[in-house]
Amino acid sequence: MTANQKGIALGVLAMAVVVTASNILVRYPVGDFLTYGAFTYPFAFLVTDLTNRLLGPQAARRVVLAGFATGVVLSLWLAVPRIAIASGVAFLVAQMLDVAVFNRLRDGAWWRAPLVSSVFGGALDTAIFFTLAFSASFVFMGPNEDWATGLVPLLGFGALAPFWVSLAIGDFIVKMLIAILALIPFKTLAQALSPASQQN
Repeated sequence: MTANQKGIALGVLAMAVVVTASNILVRYPVGDFLTYGAFTYPFAFLVTDLTNRLLGPQAARRVVLAGFATGVVLSLWLAVPRIAIASGVAFLVAQMLDVAVFNRLRDGAWWRAPLVSSVFGGALDTAIFFTLAFSASFVFMGPNEDWATGLVPLLGFGALAPFWVSLAIGDFIVKMLIAILALIPFKTLAQALSPASQQN
């Protein structure tokens, strides 16, 4: 197995773990405006961006596609099917956008590509996932899945809104905070794992 293949395999494994954990944890709210999945899912962008930086956009797309397939299969087994499907669609679209944006900005300042691609990808992922997973207007919600449609104060203090809207906004805020914090491991790992650093 070549170093490139090992890197892709490691990326696929990391992606599958992140996506599966996030699909399970998104079912558990934290207060009125967040789920536990908000703390794990942003690391999917870190995996994609590191793969893109170290192995290039083609390898990053392969990690996204394999991670998507693995994550959906495991999520269908471990999570509610609607959440698994919503997660799969949101993941695939958002991660492919992340790869494209990162690749366009890869020659700029080291932090710009991972931060901007994570912002765009995170916004698209949040919009697609929460709309498909929880909006009652898309799919009939069974008696065990209607917890997300009740009205609550937006983010715990604003005007009344469906619970899933408040969750989506809280989720996006956390994704952006983690995207900023993930710049530290991104830079550290990118430097440590780059071929140039391994030759020194």
